Amino acid sequence: MAIVINDECIACDACVPECPNDAITEGDPLYIIDPDLCTECIGFHDEPQCAAVCPTDACVKDPDHEETEEELLEKKKRIHSE
Repeated sequence: MAIVINDECIACDACVPECPNDAITEGDPLYIIDPDLCTECIGFHDEPQCAAVCPTDACVKDPDHEETEEELLEKKKRIHSE
C-alpha cells in the first residue's frame, strides 16, 4: 500500500527530503506522493519516513493502492535497479 498525503498537509516540506524514492513532489497546495514510486520505505526503514516526520497526520496509507511487502520490495528493486 502506498502512502497518500491528505488535506491535513500544511506544505511544510518536511517529508520531501526523507523519501528514499523521490516519490514526493510539491502540488498545489498539498504535496503529492506518486504511488508508482512509493514503497512505504520498505527496504530502507522500519516505517514510512514521511509519516514519521510529518507534524500533522497528513501521511496515511492509501487504500486505493494496496500492495504486499513483497510487491513493495520488488518496486524498490525496480526503482533502484537492484
